[in-house]
Amino acid sequence: MTKQPLSRRRFLKITGLTVAGVALAGSGLGYTATLTPAVATPAFHLEGENTMNQRILVTYATRAGSTAEIAAAIGESLAARGYTVDVTPVKEKPDPAAYAAVVLGSAIRMNGWLPEAVEFVKTHQAVLAGLPVALFTVHLLNTGDDDASRAARAAYLAAVRPLLPDAEAVYFAGLMDYARLSFLDRTIAKMVKVHEADHRDWAAIRSWMPAALAA
Repeated sequence: MTKQPLSRRRFLKITGLTVAGVALAGSGLGYTATLTPAVATPAFHLEGENTMNQRILVTYATRAGSTAEIAAAIGESLAARGYTVDVTPVKEKPDPAAYAAVVLGSAIRMNGWLPEAVEFVKTHQAVLAGLPVALFTVHLLNTGDDDASRAARAAYLAAVRPLLPDAEAVYFAGLMDYARLSFLDRTIAKMVKVHEADHRDWAAIRSWMPAALAA
């Protein structure tokens, strides 16, 4: 039987029930339940062999680390093609004006990009509008080729697409590792039957080349 995409209404209903259940256990547990284990957010510089090539920013927002690892792989792939690349999380507030192109990615939470990724786009919209920009989204749901999945993937970009209407966008399936989640997120994942698995297609991730750079 084909799995139906998880609707926003159902997700919010489950989330609300879970929050209520945790709150009943006491305010101390309620706070603890939302704490996420420490996640590595790498920032590094890669010097491409061809020093005449453009300098590229790969920046990202992550919660459980999967998006950070994908960003690192994209940066390494671009450097292997000769580009000079800086990989850095958006929370470090990189300046896109210092680059010839930007690759920006985010995990999904509550059916949209993470707030810090959206804020980065809003803050630097004028600069980004004048640069080649490629977007990548990382999530576990709605990975199919059916209309409902495609519509859901497009909806994930609702907050940033009006600001960057011409940006190329790609979608990568992510990782579910309960050990990387807060108690609350882990409970929600189990309730909606999201099983632990690494769905990342590393060959596809490393072979992806933004069209603006391939030209």
